[in-house]
Amino acid sequence: MTIERGALGAFLAACLAGTAACTGTLGGADAPMASAAPAFGEVELVTPPERDPAELQVLFWDDEQRSARFRAMEDWFPGHEVPAASTPRDLPRGEPLPPAFAAEMRALMEKSSAAGVMVLEDGRVRFEEYGLGLSPQDRWTSFSVAKSFTSTLLGAAVRDGFIASLDDQVTDYIPEFAGTAYDGVTVRQVATMTSGAKWNEDYTDPDSDVARMNDYIVEYGPEGALIQMQELEREAEPGTKFVYKTGETNLLGMLVENAVGLPLAEYAQEKIVEPAGFAGPMFWMTTPLGGNIGGCCLSLRLSDYARMGQFVLEGGKGVSGRQVVPEDWFAEAGARLVDFENGGFGYGYQWWTYPGGSFGAQGIFGQSITIIPDRKLVVAIVSNWPTATGAYRGEWSDLITRLAAAQ
Repeated sequence: MTIERGALGAFLAACLAGTAACTGTLGGADAPMASAAPAFGEVELVTPPERDPAELQVLFWDDEQRSARFRAMEDWFPGHEVPAASTPRDLPRGEPLPPAFAAEMRALMEKSSAAGVMVLEDGRVRFEEYGLGLSPQDRWTSFSVAKSFTSTLLGAAVRDGFIASLDDQVTDYIPEFAGTAYDGVTVRQVATMTSGAKWNEDYTDPDSDVARMNDYIVEYGPEGALIQMQELEREAEPGTKFVYKTGETNLLGMLVENAVGLPLAEYAQEKIVEPAGFAGPMFWMTTPLGGNIGGCCLSLRLSDYARMGQFVLEGGKGVSGRQVVPEDWFAEAGARLVDFENGGFGYGYQWWTYPGGSFGAQGIFGQSITIIPDRKLVVAIVSNWPTATGAYRGEWSDLITRLAAAQ
């Protein structure tokens, strides 16, 4: 089914409500069509028991609540349950890390309340440890690590021809943004968070934009996510200022859904879960009415975070050898497109970039996937830091840098 642009509002409402009407592609009669879904397992919308809204303020959970709930977010929030890959990627054992490095890793795990750490080199497991009662079969939430998954789906949509160019206007795919701060903003500028829209990402402030995202869904229903972003003011010319915005990745997820004609989780099943060979199912949180949350909150096994990193390291070639994103996608997405001018750190297409050509995905409370192409290294970490940001990022970065430099 192809959906004419005039039907966009109804289409978005259907998507956010999770109804059968959420199918097809936006863009008029000449828009590309989503191919028939391959014969994978069914993606299901999971709805947990109704909770007191006060219990769902993740940023303000205490340590004990986080440790228990980060491994079972599907018990607290609705989302899409995506089955494991039909052909899981094997992760054979490699040579263990030198004892001194392994001991240092374990000590930092304990210090930083890490629930799991896995190190791959050339696709082989060199280190795998768990804490906080997590087991290899348990999942753990990702927070903003999900942003890099959404970026990967953006790349897949480009390769599939659903998005013609990253220099297309946002309004080409979401016309409701005409006349807002996103009028005249390109897809590339949203991907690099340089749209110029004003946003507050303070996780400790209950009145910040990021903390109020759910308020808009509660107040406005299916159109809430759109309305919040439509209300933003422009504070800089597009392309001139980097501001980290979770809402903007949600916008990017909406844009991909509109272009492709599938919910993010279903597109991720075909373009990430299957080709990366996830061994366990993936849970991707949605709004209360089933809409995408491209900027946050998918849950995976530790080993599947590592598989995602290996998939990226190999340039987006799946276990079958089929290319999922443009061949140079991760070289560009993981490049320092925004330079923070502080020793090599920066931002690409929803990936953080680090000195020496490495890059990675980061999420609050200590979630990360770090990719070091020169050494064919992947380091996946899931944690429950005592604070949302900053606590142990530097210590882990230092340890991983020294690991990469070791022979």
